[in-house]
Amino acid sequence: MSGISIAELGALRASRPEAVAEAAARRVRRPLVRDGKRLMILAADHPARGVLAVGDDPLAMADRAGLLERLCLALSRPGVDGVLATADILEDLLLLGVLDDKVVMGSMNRGGLAGASFELDDRFTGYRPRDLERFRFDAGKLLLRIAYDDPGSLATLHAAARAVDEMAGRGLPVFVEPFLSRRVDGAVRNDLRAESVARSIAIASGLAGTSAYTWLKVPVPEDADDMAWVCGASTLPTVLLGGETGGDQDGTYARWRRALRLPGVRGMVVGRALLHPPDGDVAKAVDTAVGLL
Repeated sequence: MSGISIAELGALRASRPEAVAEAAARRVRRPLVRDGKRLMILAADHPARGVLAVGDDPLAMADRAGLLERLCLALSRPGVDGVLATADILEDLLLLGVLDDKVVMGSMNRGGLAGASFELDDRFTGYRPRDLERFRFDAGKLLLRIAYDDPGSLATLHAAARAVDEMAGRGLPVFVEPFLSRRVDGAVRNDLRAESVARSIAIASGLAGTSAYTWLKVPVPEDADDMAWVCGASTLPTVLLGGETGGDQDGTYARWRRALRLPGVRGMVVGRALLHPPDGDVAKAVDTAVGLL
């Protein structure tokens, strides 16, 4: 680390805001994919969408110092390649000096706040392609939830396509996380049936004027045995998203293990399942997940 502690972040941000750009400029970069190995990326972009709950704790991710401690620990474990987050978190990690030789992925559309009436009109209120280029980050990520009965999805689809175009124009990979979604009692729910996951993959693969720099970030279907034909919906490189474990950490690992055997799956992007494991042992959870690769 750079010598700055988590407790000192606030004072540094107040006195020297230019320190963020300086830290980004001196960060040691690495290739996205190294020696053909699979990726293990930590996801920490939930808070900016107002998603703070883990399990039965509705505010588990509201403790920023605690989240940063968990991220620093997880990033220090062997085999962890990088992190996905919004600007506030990535800049904290830059100032802490823990992003050298790591893949840094910026979260782009955060406007579809969880539970909001406009949740499916998911505006790009996070990183822009030019921001990712300016800070010398390595990739971007966007969420694409498509509800056939919600007009907001069309605005999201259009904005996502243009973002993919802009990222490709800069030679920057973009990870697209597609879902077919619907409202149930007013809440947005993602459809994890194999047929729906495959359909969302097909739609996301055809976005924009080129797919040369597009990766897919997809869930393991409800029946993990369907993952092989689901991944057959596209030739684009694919990573698995983690999601919550529902308290069944062993069952989650088993589903990931089966899915990771597929040749098109290039790694994992996992957040709460590793940063807030049921037993509280972050290092053990991360090491176990890395072992699956």
